[in-house]
Amino acid sequence: MTIAAEASSMLNPVELFLRADYVVKAVMVGLAVASVWSWAVIISKALSFASLNSQANAFEQAVGSGRSLEEIAAQAGPTPAHPLPRMLVIALSDWREARTRGLTSESQANLLMSRIDRALDSLIAREGQRVENGLGVLSVVATSSPFIGLFGTVWGIMNAFGAIASAGNTNLTTVAPAISEALFATAIGLFAAIPAYIAYNKFSIDAGKFTGRLESFADDLQAAVARRLGSAPAADTRREV
Repeated sequence: MTIAAEASSMLNPVELFLRADYVVKAVMVGLAVASVWSWAVIISKALSFASLNSQANAFEQAVGSGRSLEEIAAQAGPTPAHPLPRMLVIALSDWREARTRGLTSESQANLLMSRIDRALDSLIAREGQRVENGLGVLSVVATSSPFIGLFGTVWGIMNAFGAIASAGNTNLTTVAPAISEALFATAIGLFAAIPAYIAYNKFSIDAGKFTGRLESFADDLQAAVARRLGSAPAADTRREV
């Protein structure tokens, strides 16, 4: 085999994997599985956030159109999937229940506001946890993959030293294959870690922004209910957000 052919084989990922020690192979396979897993989470979260934000934009446009909150809630249905219309349904349901029983004192009005506040906070907490699902996988892959790859590198270099000792010489032909396998393990570790690290930070920011969006809408809803409580009983219930 010519020097050029040997150099080409040392850059061939398949050749590097097939020649690798069993331990280094296990490291490579584990890192490849971690990379595939993290990419599955990345694609899933990207689609999920795109859908959540698209539906939120459409809902906020409907709220800003001047239609009544009751009409928008009725269009969303009794159990909407998206958290924004679900928050509206919860607030209006508590408002209607309180109006049916009759708000005869300030303490009852305060109790209604407190109940709505707790219900919305609970929903925001659950939704915040839901949008963060999967980020733990990205965090683990991003932080552990470089070290796992480094372990494969160290093991491969140990094999290189063993090859030097058994061959009795230090020429490149003796040590290059083992060193190439070792460095390939590091490369796979970085290949798995870098996208996971970038995606983890991006989706963490996206999750925080979405949770903030829910909190802002909750504040608007509570302000609208408070204004209704301060109005006459026969007041119109058009949109006040």
